[in-house]
Amino acid sequence: MCGRYSASRRPEDLAGIFEIEKWEPEETLEPDYNVAPTKEVYAVLDRPLKDADDPRPVRQLRTLKWGLVPSWSKTPEGGARMINARAETVHEKPSYRRAFTSRRCILPADGYYEWVTGTQERELEVEGKKKRPRKQPYFVTPADGSVFAMAGLYEFWRDRTLPDDHPQAWWVTCSVITTEAEQSPLAVAPAEGPRALADIHPRMPLMLTPDRWDAWLDPSRTDADELRELLAPPPAGLMRAYPVATAVSNVRNNGPELLKELEGPEEGTLF
Repeated sequence: MCGRYSASRRPEDLAGIFEIEKWEPEETLEPDYNVAPTKEVYAVLDRPLKDADDPRPVRQLRTLKWGLVPSWSKTPEGGARMINARAETVHEKPSYRRAFTSRRCILPADGYYEWVTGTQERELEVEGKKKRPRKQPYFVTPADGSVFAMAGLYEFWRDRTLPDDHPQAWWVTCSVITTEAEQSPLAVAPAEGPRALADIHPRMPLMLTPDRWDAWLDPSRTDADELRELLAPPPAGLMRAYPVATAVSNVRNNGPELLKELEGPEEGTLF
């Protein structure tokens, strides 16, 4: 799954990476090293500009809310639960299938966090000595330092309780597509602990390599079967994972120190 990630790149950097044609300076977000559901996040998408005479899609950097609210929802309350869409079923689930064929985006990140429960902690839980096992967080990121381009979907939702000219009348929300975690060896593995992403968690965000960006964002592509071919996992051996401080487990903590690599799992959280 993807329940937390880091996104620290500036919009001008993202503009160069993704060949952005349009972004609004007033939508600039501060670097966020602990992105959690319901937060505002950057999304790259191809869409005609509003009120423009030219109908061609324009590559844009937009600010969306993480947690997809389907257009037919009566309230936005379920958005916090719809942060992930499974690649295996995204084309058929009512909440995602329309967005899958017409509203796809890329959610740029430095990488994502995932938690595993330490062996000793699991043993204590089994023995009834500890009800809430302490979990060791890992940060997963491209080994070459490139952007982690997560496949995503976005959707529009109209709040019918507000007038048309209200700034919050329309919500634009998004979801991260996830796939089965890689079982092949990591490009760079920690000295202790997991040797593959599947050792950390059975799911992972679907990372799109640059050769798939244009096809994924192209709104003229609407055939579900053809789009599903773009959901193939990236080549193996691109990722590294390393343990980070459990401070990241608290959403109130934020800063580059959360990405600092530990020499090994924190005490009490041995893998």
